[in-house]
Amino acid sequence: MRITDIKPHVLSTPLENSFAFSQGWVHSRSTVVVEIITDEGITGWGECLCHGLQPPEIAAAFIQFKFRPMLLGRDPFDVEVLWEEMYNATRPFGQGAAVNAISGVDIALWDVIGRTVNQPVCKLLGGAFRSEVRPYATGFYRIKGENYPEHLVEEAKSHISRGLTAMKLKIGFGIKEDLESIFAVREAVGANIMLMADANCAYNAANARRLLLESESAQLNFLEELLAPEDLEGYKSIRHLSKTYVAAGENIFGKIGYRQWISQGALDILQPDLCSSGGFTECKKIAAMAQAYNTMLIPHVWGSGIGLAASLQFIASLPPVPLSLNAEEPMLEYDQSAHPFREDLIYGSITMHGAKVKIPTAPGIGVEVNRDVINEYRRNVFQ
Repeated sequence: MRITDIKPHVLSTPLENSFAFSQGWVHSRSTVVVEIITDEGITGWGECLCHGLQPPEIAAAFIQFKFRPMLLGRDPFDVEVLWEEMYNATRPFGQGAAVNAISGVDIALWDVIGRTVNQPVCKLLGGAFRSEVRPYATGFYRIKGENYPEHLVEEAKSHISRGLTAMKLKIGFGIKEDLESIFAVREAVGANIMLMADANCAYNAANARRLLLESESAQLNFLEELLAPEDLEGYKSIRHLSKTYVAAGENIFGKIGYRQWISQGALDILQPDLCSSGGFTECKKIAAMAQAYNTMLIPHVWGSGIGLAASLQFIASLPPVPLSLNAEEPMLEYDQSAHPFREDLIYGSITMHGAKVKIPTAPGIGVEVNRDVINEYRRNVFQ
């Protein structure tokens, strides 16, 4: 089997109602969908994570101008070799952006392999520790014209009405406002709903210390990305101040990027994003490092249905850390924010049933891709 073509599809569409997090306003939803075509007629699909403020053209350019020429004619089963060659070729000028692009290519390669051998990717990674996963709703962005924290309370109640038992707030809008939001939602949902909060790198260690200590009685499961992703020492200084878990990692890339974060015990929960931190090939190594240090791993997930499906395959392969009778299981970050093509791209094939999301069992990443949706939202950036 040989790779005959690699196509980075840039998908983007404006949002009817923009929303904000601590770093700015999101006016459109975008992604880069990677299509790998082989000489045996098997096609694989992957996705490069596109944060709300990230131009999708960055990842697409890496794939179109660097990775595509490298991989044409190669065997997709040499996925480990191809990963290391792509990383090494872009080491002098890529790092985070390059690993983000590699991730989509890698996922598509594994999808090709899975479809070829008629097995879901989780089986190729060693098997599934679970057939379903608990989702937590991520959303709670700021929308112009709404009142806060009242709007957050309304959103929380809507998630509960649909069967969700865990959710994550967006914070990072100032310590006073954050605390007001956290306690308002906690009071509204009661003690039995798992609650988390994500600051998206809004604070320094001093701010984070106050937030950790003053929110402790709200019994958050974790506080996410309190500090900048470069601030390893800052995270180490705050981790043991509170019983609330400290989580981060969506902006850390590859096994080398994670090495010191894991070995120095900077975080309670690691959050690599499969579509940005290295794809299956690299994230499985990050997971092995985490397991060696008995550190929990809950992947970051925020993208289209392709990224969602692939992430479910990865989550299925993750052991509880450590294995025990009543271990803390990995969860699925289940994006509930506005996204015009997230579900349609995979024919709406991933849904929640009984407060759980089932792991797809079809070959590869477990879903089929709707080409009509790609054609509808694709932007021709290389013509």
